[in-house]
Amino acid sequence: MTQTQILLKQTFERSVNALVAEYSGPTARDGSLEAWVFDDLKSRRDAERELARHGVRARFRSAYKPLVHFFLEEVGNQPLTAVTILYPSPAMSPRRFLLEAYPLAGLLGDEVTLTWEPVAAEEATTRYSYEVHLTHADGVVAKHSVAAPNRMHRDHVDTLQLSPCGWVSWCSVAGERHDAPLRTDYEQLFESAMSAVIGSEWQDEQPLFEELNLRVILPSQDMPLAHGAEHISLAEGLHEDLYFSLLEYFQYRAGLPLGDRSVQPGQIVPEVLTRPDALPSVIVTLQGLHMSASPVPPSAPLDRADRPLGESQIRGILDALGQRTLSSYSRSGRSVVARYRPGSDRAVLISAAQHANETSGIVGALRAAVELNALPNAHFVISPLENPDGYHLRQRLAAEQPEHMHHAARYTAFGSDLQAQPLGGSFEHAIRERAIECSGAGLHVNLHGYPAHEWTRPLTGYVPRGFEMWTIPKGFFLIVRYREGWQRQAQRLLEGIIRDLANISALIAFNRRQSAIFEAHAGELDFCIMHDIPYLLMQDDTQLTPLMLITEYPDETVYGDAFMLAHEVQRATVVSAYTHYQQLEPT
Repeated sequence: MTQTQILLKQTFERSVNALVAEYSGPTARDGSLEAWVFDDLKSRRDAERELARHGVRARFRSAYKPLVHFFLEEVGNQPLTAVTILYPSPAMSPRRFLLEAYPLAGLLGDEVTLTWEPVAAEEATTRYSYEVHLTHADGVVAKHSVAAPNRMHRDHVDTLQLSPCGWVSWCSVAGERHDAPLRTDYEQLFESAMSAVIGSEWQDEQPLFEELNLRVILPSQDMPLAHGAEHISLAEGLHEDLYFSLLEYFQYRAGLPLGDRSVQPGQIVPEVLTRPDALPSVIVTLQGLHMSASPVPPSAPLDRADRPLGESQIRGILDALGQRTLSSYSRSGRSVVARYRPGSDRAVLISAAQHANETSGIVGALRAAVELNALPNAHFVISPLENPDGYHLRQRLAAEQPEHMHHAARYTAFGSDLQAQPLGGSFEHAIRERAIECSGAGLHVNLHGYPAHEWTRPLTGYVPRGFEMWTIPKGFFLIVRYREGWQRQAQRLLEGIIRDLANISALIAFNRRQSAIFEAHAGELDFCIMHDIPYLLMQDDTQLTPLMLITEYPDETVYGDAFMLAHEVQRATVVSAYTHYQQLEPT
């Protein structure tokens, strides 16, 4: 057990409070103030009312997703027939401001015609602006300019970024003006936490720590949106930015390419708590791996599970499957367990939770294994919880923030993707090697998920670096990878699975809705599509099996009926893949 070491403990003055204090004096009376801050609507409106008491006309706007907030807070439910938006299009990130407007197309609905027009823009620290033309039901067209302050800066890995920022625009009664960026509490907190870690001394040998914990208090509350699972969450954005920025720093420090999944700094855990009326604060500590029991969700019949399963329920179902137990262990010592069910069919490896915040695959894998286990000749290995340390962290974080993606739980407690672990090792990846060795599996069905709502990094370029294609959901899709000489079989397998899945009407309707909104903000989907199911087919000679099928369902943070549809699709995919694999001709 590592002794706890504090790297930083700091509290920050709220930007709304600081601005109220600065502009509430007698010399500011009758002046006008516009400010862009990272805060929720209630806090911004409270600040406006307080300054009004001192004779100051104030408007506090959101620095995060300002166009979406404009429609939520100023346009509201006005009856519209058409909206045209001219958006800034800087060369370094030409679609960034269009992506930042997501999910406006979904919020406006099909009855409003939405048109986007890019406008070339210089890269600079400035108040960029959207030009918005609103056509009302009576034919009147209203034009608005919606500011979007951004700053140019070098980030933690010395890369130039254009990121949303705070801003203040002041005009006194005498006409004196001040128009400049504002270093908000949100930005200060992020920068202080990053500096505390970057400024610490680290050994050369990995892993560098057991858990690097960043406990953050934010007063701003999440805002649910009337579209899918979307919400506006500064807390979630900060979690994502802290986690991936620190992971990138340790990649950069180790001399690895950004996005390299083999880096092993240790487990990075931003715990961002929302507490109304609290001051923003952060405590950064080095501590031991978390070994206490995670919260246990109530058990439910497997086919009716409406939320991620508890670890004990997963183990109980797994114990009833197969005839032989295969095991490995994680960094923390948690067991990684698979069950082998021998038979005369061709063997298939079924796995889930490589990325442990992708939870529907666990239920789908177990449901499919129960179904296949009833077949007389079934031959498979089921490994439903490949990353138990990550899953334990996911359950721990979701107890506080159930609607957040929690990508800190994506990788193992080493900080690496289990697939990047070396062959012949002793940890999570070993379970796959042992499964293939004992079964001879030629197909690996690898169940995955991805964010069910927008994924952003507000303070480092907005769009998640290295994961640009995952920033907004685009429905369920499939990836088939094959070794040289297996392309024909891969194509036949894929076609058979998609034909089967096309019979799930709820899935097809879901995919059509998501792809329409995706394309409204991100352009045409760069995938092949068959029966409304996107797919990728690619050669990969490095994988352990001749064929690998990867599912991608937008499942992170979904519950209820949405979660049940997710694991039903995962189950159906496994059963279909198993069935069609048996029918493939040999190479």
